[in-house]
Amino acid sequence: MNLIKQDIVHALKKGIRFDSRKPFEFRDLKVEVGKVKTAEGFAHVKLGETEVLAGVKLSVDKPFPDTPDEGVLSVNSDLSPLASPDFEVGPPSIKAIELARVVDRGIRESHAVDVKALCIEPKEKVWVVNVDIAPLNDDGNLIDASGIAAILALKNAVFPEYDGEVVNYKKHTTKKLPVSKVPIPVTVFKFADMLLVDPTAEEESFIDARLTATSIEGGIITALQKGGESPITVDEANRMVELSIEKAEEIRKKIKKFL
Repeated sequence: MNLIKQDIVHALKKGIRFDSRKPFEFRDLKVEVGKVKTAEGFAHVKLGETEVLAGVKLSVDKPFPDTPDEGVLSVNSDLSPLASPDFEVGPPSIKAIELARVVDRGIRESHAVDVKALCIEPKEKVWVVNVDIAPLNDDGNLIDASGIAAILALKNAVFPEYDGEVVNYKKHTTKKLPVSKVPIPVTVFKFADMLLVDPTAEEESFIDARLTATSIEGGIITALQKGGESPITVDEANRMVELSIEKAEEIRKKIKKFL
């Protein structure tokens, strides 16, 4: 076992971490919303030293043929080398694709956004909601930070002026995007035979497995994503999900004033 990993495991067995947190303790969470006028919705989230921006842009387009009366929701992520030396310029990496898909699935499967309310004219015109995630600094736990930023940006979003033909992006209305739920992803990490949440980048580099559970109010799970090379037992999975729900509710309370 790597010496640093041995030290982390030794500390965890004593119930502490290198930054003095307990295993199930999140870093400080700081939030700003609505600071960018060129986006219909915006959120800036800092989770310890991990920093993420999320922006929402709305456009009008044709719906998909199989959902003629529903708007479109899409989540994308861009992992820039400015955020981490591990990120590279070029096509989206596997990590970027997974990040976007996990956040997207958690929001989509929770039915947080009323896509039918985004229909302007069935088969012809619907609102398309694009959520762009841009990490500024990766110091671990990007999925959770990005999920928080994405739902805050969606809750902050308002429609631009639309006259039936042209969208005026320079003028925002006061009509909010129809978002009724607050899905929060919380990833629980398996470290040897122990569990922890919100790792730093150093801790995350040594994890054996992880399970991201996205939940909404009432502790309802809307999406699960397993990562890492090691297996997890049924008992571990159950404990990880319970912990995710508990921590998601804590986060929801912290960001309540921004919702």
